[in-house]
Amino acid sequence: MQIVKSNERSFTHNLQDIIPKHSIGTSSEAIRHHYDVGNDFFRQWLDGSLTYSCPLWLEGEADDSLEDAQLRKLDTHIENARASGKGRVLDIGCGWGSLLKRLVGPHSVLHAVGLTLSEEQAAFVTRQALPGVEVLLASWQEHKPRLPYDAIVSIEAIEHFARTGQSRDERIQGYRQFFTHCQQMLVPGGRLSLQSTCYQNLEKLPEFITDRIWPESELPRLIDILEAADRLFEVISVSNDRDQYARACALWAKRLKNSRIDAIRTSSRETVDDYYRYLKASSLAFQQSALTLHGIVLQSTL
Repeated sequence: MQIVKSNERSFTHNLQDIIPKHSIGTSSEAIRHHYDVGNDFFRQWLDGSLTYSCPLWLEGEADDSLEDAQLRKLDTHIENARASGKGRVLDIGCGWGSLLKRLVGPHSVLHAVGLTLSEEQAAFVTRQALPGVEVLLASWQEHKPRLPYDAIVSIEAIEHFARTGQSRDERIQGYRQFFTHCQQMLVPGGRLSLQSTCYQNLEKLPEFITDRIWPESELPRLIDILEAADRLFEVISVSNDRDQYARACALWAKRLKNSRIDAIRTSSRETVDDYYRYLKASSLAFQQSALTLHGIVLQSTL
C-alpha cells in the first residue's frame, strides 16, 4: 500500500486491497491524502483559524470579512445544537480545531471532544493545549464515550462517510449507522447540527476530483440524509447555502493564486495547480446548482 505524499497527487492504490467490504466511508489513507498536504499550505488560502468549510456571510454585506463569516458559521452551529454552556460537546470532523476553540471559549462548554483522521490536524490541535479540549485520532465508528454528550456538531464530515462505487442502499445503510451511533452518544433529546455538500443536479464527482483531491469520497443527496435519519432524529430545520459556498470557493481560489509562490514552497507546483483548479470548479458547480450545501438541525427522538 502506498500513502501518497503532497508532491504525488494521484491516489492510485487498489481499494479492494485495503478496505474490507463491510467498511463504512473513506479510508484514513484517503483522508490523509487531502488534509495532510501540510498545515502551512492551507494557511496560504484559508482564514487565520484554518476553518475549512463554508462560512456564513451576512446577506448584502460585501465587506463582511472571511474571518467574521467563519466565526458566524461556527456560532450558528453551536446555537443550533444548543451547545452553549453545556458540559460535553462532540465535534465529528474537527479539522484544525476552530469549533473546539469556540466551544470552550465564548460558549463556555466545559469539555469539547474533537474527532479527526488527519494526523497533522490532531497534532495541531494538541499543540494548542486548549483547556477543556480533547482531540482524538479516531473515526466516529471507533469512538465509544464513557458519558453521553449534550450536543454534537459535524461540519462537512458526512461527505466522507460513503465511498465511490457503493450503491445507494449501501450508502444510506452507512449513514443510518452514523445517525444511530450519534443518537446513542447523545443525552435524550440532544441535538446534532450537521452541514454537508450535497449533489443537486450532478450525478457524480469528476474523475479529477476523485483521483487527485477527494479520493474515495462520495457526496450524499439531501434525501439520503433525511431517509437515513428517519425515526432516529426529528428534523428541526434545513438551510440551503450554496451561494455562500460559491463565494467561499472563489475567494479561496483567489487567495491561493495571490499566495502562489509561498504555497508552492510549502507543497508543490502540482498541488497548487490542482487545488486552484478544484476550487474554481467547485465555485462554478455551486453557482450552477450542480452541487448544493445544506445545514440540517436534528434532535434525537429518544
